[in-house]
Amino acid sequence: MDGMHIKYYCMNSVSDRNNMVFLSIMVDVSKIPAGFPTESAVSIRIPKTENYKLNNFSNVFGVREHDSGVIFKIRLKKQNLENLGSDASCTGAGISDFDKHMCNILGQLEQLFKTAVLSAYPSAENPNVAMTGSKHADYQCNAALALAKTLKKNPREVGQEIVNNVPTNPIIEKLEVSGPGFINITLSKDFIRKQITNIVLQGVTSPPVTPKHVIVDFSSPNVAKEMHVGHLRSTIIGDSICRLLEFLGHKVTRLNHLGDWGTQFGMLIAHLQDRFPNFATQPPPIGDLQSFYKESKKRFDEDEAFKKRAYQAVVKLQSGEPEHIKGWNEICDISKKEFEKVYSALDIKIIHRGESFYQSRMESLVKLLSGAGHLQEDDGRKIMFGKDAKIPLTVVKSDGGFTYDTSDMACLKQRIEEEKAEWIIYVTDAGQQQHFKSFFGAAQTAGFYNPSNVRVDHVTFGVVLGEDRKKFKTRSGDTVRLIDLLNEGVERSEEKLKEKERDKVLTAEELVFARDAVAYGCIKYADLSHDRTRDYVFSFDRMLDFRGNTAAYLLYALTRIRSIARTAGVSRKSLLEEASKQPIELAHEREWNLARTIMKLSDVMIRITEDLYIHPMCEYLYEVSTVFTEFYDVCYCVEKDKEGNTIKINMGRLLLCEATATVMEQCFSVLGIKTVAKM
Repeated sequence: MDGMHIKYYCMNSVSDRNNMVFLSIMVDVSKIPAGFPTESAVSIRIPKTENYKLNNFSNVFGVREHDSGVIFKIRLKKQNLENLGSDASCTGAGISDFDKHMCNILGQLEQLFKTAVLSAYPSAENPNVAMTGSKHADYQCNAALALAKTLKKNPREVGQEIVNNVPTNPIIEKLEVSGPGFINITLSKDFIRKQITNIVLQGVTSPPVTPKHVIVDFSSPNVAKEMHVGHLRSTIIGDSICRLLEFLGHKVTRLNHLGDWGTQFGMLIAHLQDRFPNFATQPPPIGDLQSFYKESKKRFDEDEAFKKRAYQAVVKLQSGEPEHIKGWNEICDISKKEFEKVYSALDIKIIHRGESFYQSRMESLVKLLSGAGHLQEDDGRKIMFGKDAKIPLTVVKSDGGFTYDTSDMACLKQRIEEEKAEWIIYVTDAGQQQHFKSFFGAAQTAGFYNPSNVRVDHVTFGVVLGEDRKKFKTRSGDTVRLIDLLNEGVERSEEKLKEKERDKVLTAEELVFARDAVAYGCIKYADLSHDRTRDYVFSFDRMLDFRGNTAAYLLYALTRIRSIARTAGVSRKSLLEEASKQPIELAHEREWNLARTIMKLSDVMIRITEDLYIHPMCEYLYEVSTVFTEFYDVCYCVEKDKEGNTIKINMGRLLLCEATATVMEQCFSVLGIKTVAKM
């Protein structure tokens, strides 16, 4: 079967031993024809390279089943490795690419050690090669201890055998087995020096990642209602996820799944007809849509004649009657303009696509489900049980109308089949978990969603609490309008800056920019720095504190780092010229520690893509700031005499300051927080 293509999930390992290369390849077992001759030459599709036929291997020396496929072990001549263009990392790029990509150190170390374990002990099942800190080196791998128990061998001997099989690479300088079998890993200073220098010259670059088309569904307010504090978390978390994935090179579609369809629009249009009879030719001067909604709802609840007209208006709207469509569009447009005030303040880009977009698709979905026999009659309703579900979905109501279940299933189907999404992320409150679980299961039963082909994540979050630890409300007990919350943040930010007499050192324009950056940045950071699944207390006093792990402190710390070279009279151009001459020296222990901390960023980013928890980025940002302070306290960048005259400028340390600031700015960018030159 020469030339046959095997679609693999992840090329697990590449090992260099005795001038041969060993590849361990995870493949989709469903793609392998019955009777596949493992001795045949095969062609493996490698990302970012041409197909490469493995005609030169000696033999396939092992085939074993695995939970998610089959492991093929193929012996290939060493010189042919270059043709693969990959180090077999799951990210799809090799060590040779790290001149262009920031290295994910931990990920690469784990990959190298997995390779070593499988090369030394091919029978090892899913070896645990997680890295930990070490008092004697930069990292430590304890894989030999667990493996020795399984193999019933001396753990030091197992550790040494693993070390002997670690492929040659530029990342590791020294490996040493210590104690009962710990493997101590010392990183190559030359490699780290080059990586830090690249950050100065190129900025922060993405670690090597295979790009996907990702749809992120977040924010999702209802038309004719104002955005309130309940929309804060979805909007901020969703935007940050988008920013991270965009930085990593994914194609991201940001969607705002607006509630713009349903019974309430009949009520609103009927009220619109009464209040503004000429709305079809003259835009209605509705200044407060929330009050307009409350008026119509009151009439709907108290006036039976009005309620009847409202239901009739729904029928006309759904049948496409022009005047009702015009009224609906007017209401939607007014809402979107109000939403944009919030999105503009928070610097959020999003595409509005409401439930109405899926109306015709809901009709098609019902026909599909009905034809496939998935729907059951239940007291006039049409219901469906999804995979492993005990509670059914209501696909069609007894009056023939559709529900959220219907629209969300149609939405998922459209995104998979029409948008060709490879990864879909929904960002909503934790209260909707059962709903999402149910319609995901129904979509699998219906056959248009297969988790093996499309990754779908439901990113949940907790509640925003007031300082009384109850659900955040106004003093009168009303829900807090989001725009009011943002405006209060701006006012408090300005008061704080003036309290610190920043208005005396900043121009009026700089003060306004700093005020807004601190206000919106503090609100975002306070949210994102918490584990998203937990409730958190909203406190302006705490988030505007210039001490501790807050945006106010970190933004100020960044401006101080940026001011070091400026105060020394060293321009950005001079720093780049210095960096282009030779890599940064990392002679002092604090310099090395800061460099290692800077290099954690790629691993933090990749970790976030695995579980979509953003708070590790905030923890990392604070860690960088703390480690920088430890460096700066001991390592003088600019030395002065007793009179305050500069006698020496350490350009290498200024470059390390530049790399630190660049990394911090990238973290802020992912968090959606604007930085300031002066504060």
